Amino acid sequence: MATTKRKRATTRADNQASSDDLLKYYREMLLIRRFEEKAGQLYGMGLIGGFCHLYIGQEAVVVGMQAAVTGDDGVVTSYRDHGHMLACGMDAGGVMAELTGREGGYSQGKGGSMHMFSKEKNFYGGHGIVGAQVPLGTGIA
Repeated sequence: MATTKRKRATTRADNQASSDDLLKYYREMLLIRRFEEKAGQLYGMGLIGGFCHLYIGQEAVVVGMQAAVTGDDGVVTSYRDHGHMLACGMDAGGVMAELTGREGGYSQGKGGSMHMFSKEKNFYGGHGIVGAQVPLGTGIA
């Protein structure tokens, strides 16, 4: 699984994203959309067990958020978390392996859709209990 450190986007003096940044954001949103489409397909085929809450239509939210955070910021989210994982730089193969219950996943195939973590990426998981991420995020901060 890739472990590159995420860098904050470079911006011009007027706080506008550069053309390179915009292209990077587009590619990240497209990766998330295509990943989620495939996850939805696999879920429909019965290859992803449990729940599978997709992030389709919300790609710009997480890409914009990740553009604003620094490499030291931690991220914790609720149950729609695949997009967050991909946007923080977690490897798509590792995320898909987790969704399909394979040992090569971020939680060795035991966490499924809502319980993946990456200390290296400062991603402290998606949580299936609505609101549970608030006290966890407070503690992480």
